[in-house]
Amino acid sequence: MKDLRAAAPEGLFVGEPEQAEIAKQRNRAPEGSGSERDVIMRKTISLVILTNSGSAARQFRASRATLRAVVVLSVILLGMSGFLIYDYLRLKVGERYVEQRDQELSGTLASQRDEIQIQRQQISGFSSEINALKERLLALNEFEKKIRVMADLDRRPESANLFGVGGPTPRALDPKVALGEHRNSLVREMNSQVDQLALAVVNQEDHFKALVTHIEKQRGLLASTPTIRPIDPDAEHLVTSRFDYRLSPFTNVREFHKGYDISAREGTPIYATAAGTVTFAGDKGLLGKTIIIDHGYGLTTTYGHCSRLLKLQGEKVRRWDSIALVGNTGRSTGPHLHYEVALHGVQVNPEKYFLN
Repeated sequence: MKDLRAAAPEGLFVGEPEQAEIAKQRNRAPEGSGSERDVIMRKTISLVILTNSGSAARQFRASRATLRAVVVLSVILLGMSGFLIYDYLRLKVGERYVEQRDQELSGTLASQRDEIQIQRQQISGFSSEINALKERLLALNEFEKKIRVMADLDRRPESANLFGVGGPTPRALDPKVALGEHRNSLVREMNSQVDQLALAVVNQEDHFKALVTHIEKQRGLLASTPTIRPIDPDAEHLVTSRFDYRLSPFTNVREFHKGYDISAREGTPIYATAAGTVTFAGDKGLLGKTIIIDHGYGLTTTYGHCSRLLKLQGEKVRRWDSIALVGNTGRSTGPHLHYEVALHGVQVNPEKYFLN
C-alpha cells in the first residue's frame, strides 16, 4: 500500500491528516450553510398563494428592505394621492363657491338694474306730478285774479307774486330725461322746483285767506256778480264773436263788438248769470226779444235774440234760473245769444267774470 501511494499521482490519494481536514470542512460546511440560510430566511418574507383548483401553489419572496421601500413608496404615493385629491376637492369647492357667488352677484346686479329702472320711472313720474302741481297752482292763481276782478279788489303788489319777488315761473320738467344719462340734473331741478312750489303754496294760501276775508265782507256783491256762462258749457254751443273788434256780418265793416255771442240750437235754455231783478223783458230793436237784469252794485246783464222770454219785468231771479230760450229774433244771422255785461252803464268783457 505504501508502494502504491508512493507510485500514485499526487492528489489521488490523501493522507490521514488531509482526510481529517477534509472531514472537518465537510462538517463545517453544512453548519455554515444552515446559518446563512437562516439569515437569508430572516431577511426575506415569503407569500404563498393556494388555490382551490388544485394547481400548484405560487410563492412570492421579497426581502424586508424591498418591502420597506415598497411601503415607504406606497405611503409617499398615498400621501401624494391624498394631497392631490384634497387639492382637487378644494378646487371644486372653490369653483362651486365662485359659481355661486357669480350667480348671486348676477342676481344682485339684475335686481339693482330693476331697482334703478324703477327709480328712473319714479323720477319720471315725480317730474310729471311736479309739472301737474305747478299747472294747478298757476290755474289757482289765475282763478284768484278773476275773483279779485269780480270782487273789485286791488291788484296784488309785486311782493305778493306767487313765486316770490320777481320770481319767474319754473320751467316745465322733461320726464324723459329721467330715463337718460342726465337724470342727476333732473333730480337737482326737481328739488329746486319742489322748494319753489312749497313757497308758492304758502303764498297762494295767504292770498286766498286775504281773498276769503274780503269776500266774506262782500258776499252780497259776489252773489250779484255774473260769474257763470249764460248757456250750460255741456250743451252743444259755439262762441262766434267775443268782446273785441270784428268785421260786421251785415256791413262787412270793422267795428267793436261790445258783447259775447254764443251760437246754439234754437230753444236751448238761457240762465241768469247772477242774482238780481229783471228790469226789462220784451222786444229791443236789433236785439229782438231781450231780457235785462239789474244785479246791483252797478252791474247789469243783457240777453238778446231770444225766441221766448220766461221771466217778466220786476221778477227776482237767482243765479242758474232759466230766464229765456235761444232764438233768432232781431237782426241776426242764425240762432244765437248776444250776451253783455255792463258796469255802471259801460260794457265790459264778460269773459273776465266767467268761472265755469
